[in-house]
Amino acid sequence: MSDLTPQSETPTPTTDKITQAARETIYLCNFRVSVDGEWLCLRELNDISLTPDPEPAHEDPKDPIAIERLNLMNMAKLSIKGLIESALNLGRTLDSDYAPLQQFFVVMEHCLKHGLKTKKTFLGQNKSFWGALELVEKLTPEAGEITASVKDLPGLKTPLGRGRAWLRLALMQKKLSDYMKTIINRKDLLSEFYEPNALMMEEEGAVIAGLLVGLNVIDANLCMKGEDLDSQVGVIDFSMYLKDGGHSSKSAEGDGQITAILDQKNYVEELNRHLSASVNNLQAKVDALEKSNTKLTEELAVANNRIITLQEDVERVKEESSYHLESRKALKSDSASDGQALGETRKQLKEETLLRLDVERELEVQIGMKQEMELSMKMLEKDICEKQDALVEIRQQLEDLRAINQQLSHKSQSADASSKQKSEVITRLEEKINQMTATIKQLETSDKHLVKQAKNLNSAAGKLLQLQQ
Repeated sequence: MSDLTPQSETPTPTTDKITQAARETIYLCNFRVSVDGEWLCLRELNDISLTPDPEPAHEDPKDPIAIERLNLMNMAKLSIKGLIESALNLGRTLDSDYAPLQQFFVVMEHCLKHGLKTKKTFLGQNKSFWGALELVEKLTPEAGEITASVKDLPGLKTPLGRGRAWLRLALMQKKLSDYMKTIINRKDLLSEFYEPNALMMEEEGAVIAGLLVGLNVIDANLCMKGEDLDSQVGVIDFSMYLKDGGHSSKSAEGDGQITAILDQKNYVEELNRHLSASVNNLQAKVDALEKSNTKLTEELAVANNRIITLQEDVERVKEESSYHLESRKALKSDSASDGQALGETRKQLKEETLLRLDVERELEVQIGMKQEMELSMKMLEKDICEKQDALVEIRQQLEDLRAINQQLSHKSQSADASSKQKSEVITRLEEKINQMTATIKQLETSDKHLVKQAKNLNSAAGKLLQLQQ
């Protein structure tokens, strides 16, 4: 007996392993769930004895509710991670038959059911998390569409089925993490549905809500019309999460891939935002250039119309001046005796010739301006074609257009001034024409008087000749 007692007191390596495993054990149903980093190892409780010594343990046992919370948090972590890795390896949108996705919804259902208060009704006790999910509609108006669509589904009859449908719709909308965070932040409202030590009321719920952000990478397309969500039995399949030899390195590589994909997604979104902003700016610049081009074409059309009218006025002035020259030549041949009138007419002719020369010079200036305007129109057309082909040269073309606008404004001002001068010249010519007509009338009256005097002289001469005979 003396030989046996020290052997029983000294711990063997197997007993040390058993006690260490017992300290790191989480109990769930008839399994022992051992935590090893990010993985859970399951073994049946009958396989190994957890109490090697009959003596009681000196340390206080953990709170079973806290152990349940930790267990559910670890299961949620594993299910989310496995779902993301498998979805990225699959490379397509997920449907309702995908096994990791089904297990994720089962784990989320267990997390939401933890610590629920039972409500007594006429039919019995009701324990559902649908009432807590309905709070999201009050806190965030965006969730009103999900709750309305869940209520409109024809096959749902129980609150549990509505809660399951809500989880699926939130995942498809990629808002599950945001909605869970809004619920967890309002613990004063959740206290109506959950116990104080429930998972949704403790830190584990916030951790799970943060883990759900990674699911925004996944695209899911779930059809719930033909699926029976009321009578499904949510059982966790632990075989999907058991540890094997090569998962540790794969999990690290998967984490690196997920972070790289998320970084790439954020970078692509920022690039898209910058590109959309630059496209909007370029579109605004193109619209402004088109408006300025239309204004310039309108101004050029107005200037061309003014040039045409001025040319017509100059032709009229030429015709009138030629007519007046011919009339003055006839007056010179007829009225040789009236020297003073002829001198005045000569002076007027010189002034009119000078005015004609001035008008011709102005015509030449206007023709040069028209040619310059045509050249500027051609340049503008070339600039417009180049602007449509290459948006890079917008600034240089804008400077050219501004310079052309200044030239056109100066030319339009000079054209207005020349038109005013021409109108003044025309008024002067009309006044001189009126004076010439008055002088012509005076000359005609004087010619008539001379003819009468000649007749009288002829009659007097005839009388004298008769008297002499």
